[in-house]
Order: sequence, then C-alpha cells, then structure tokens
Amino acid sequence: MTRARPLSRSSKLGLLVVSTTVASVLSVAFVGGSTLATGAPVLVRWDSHRLTPAPDAVGGTATGFGASTAAAETVQLVEFVDFECSRCRGAHPFVEQLRRDYAGQVDFVVRYFPLPGHVSSTHAAIAVEAAAQQGAFEEMADLLWSTHDQWGGSREPQTALFRAFAGDLGLDLAAYDAAVADPATEARVRKDFEDGVALGVAGTPTYFLDGELVRPLDEAHFRELLDGAIAAKDAA
Repeated sequence: MTRARPLSRSSKLGLLVVSTTVASVLSVAFVGGSTLATGAPVLVRWDSHRLTPAPDAVGGTATGFGASTAAAETVQLVEFVDFECSRCRGAHPFVEQLRRDYAGQVDFVVRYFPLPGHVSSTHAAIAVEAAAQQGAFEEMADLLWSTHDQWGGSREPQTALFRAFAGDLGLDLAAYDAAVADPATEARVRKDFEDGVALGVAGTPTYFLDGELVRPLDEAHFRELLDGAIAAKDAA
C-alpha cells in the first residue's frame, strides 16, 4: 500500500507518492514474480519511450525508442508512472501541457513503475508495451488515462478490457496477444521498475530532471524547475 506524503504547500498535481514498502514486496510486483536485478541502474535506456526526442537524438521517434541520454543542449525530464495510480492520472493533463509549452526545449521520457498494491498496474504496462511494439505507445497510454475511472481500482485484472482497447485502436490483435504472452514484454516492464527502485523511486509519479530526482511542490514550482534547467543549459 502506498502512503501519500503531505506537500508543504497546495498542489493540484499530487506529484509524489512515497511508498515505505516497495523494496520489500518486489517479488509480487509483477504478474510472474520478480527479484531485483543486479547491475548499475540506468535512468534512460536505449529502448526507453521518448515522447519528444531532441532533433538530433539517435533513433528517436515521436513515441518510440531514443538514445540512452538526451542531446547535450536539451533538458531531459524522465517520468516514472503507474497507469493505475490516480495521482499519475491527475498529473497527466499538466504533463501534456508541459510537453506543448516546452516543445523543442525538453526531452520527455516515460518509464514504467507499476506499484505492487494495484491489481492491474503491471497488466496495464504490459498492454502499453505490447501496443508500443506496433507503434502505438502513446495512443494506448492516452486511452488508459482517459478511461482510468472505468478500470482503475478494480479487484480483478482488466486484461480483457485492455485487449478491447487494442482493438479500438486498430491494432493487430494476434500480434498484440503474442506480445502480451511473450515473457520478454513483461521483462521490459520489469526492467523499468527495477531501474526505478535502484534509482530511489518509491512511488508515482516520480520525476528526474537532467538526471536529478526532483519533487515539484505544485505546477508553478514544476515550471520553475524546468525553466531553471533550461537556463542552466543555455548558460553552459
């Protein structure tokens, strides 16, 4: 169970949830069970989902894979999300606004962090990853956010509903089913989670700005952090 940390001033976002139990329940965080992998954690991997890659990023597409680091002149914001997390859902519209307002200035990266206490979190992340294999990462993610009230908090895994969403998006359902059943898809989600835990992520949403964990207090403070990072890049 996650525990919310009170913010020091008012916030519309609910930008940080702190869990005191994440590290102790890793073995039940995923459908098939998991233990934390060894090796150095990586904030952004070659296959991390970059929503707005820098113009000269290696291999980046609008909703595809990007380079392991952002371009030198571009600020990078990495968000660890749980699609069943109501705070993530609440923050999503503002993060989308930031993407519009800071287009070309900030490189937005999304990584999975399904929390153990949410029944459909891992299933949702696997559904998004399966859709991503057909180039529909952002479309599936947006559909999950927009239907959150329909499935979030359910006591039963919502895999059938997520498959229906894949059909609504016009995806190849045979390929989607194969991706969902493929252990490599869950392993891809698990790697994000394990990197997050090793990097100090304890709840969702959690943000890293140019490699540093940040805790925005509210929307204005979030913009201040981004503006400061951009100014620092410009001055370098």
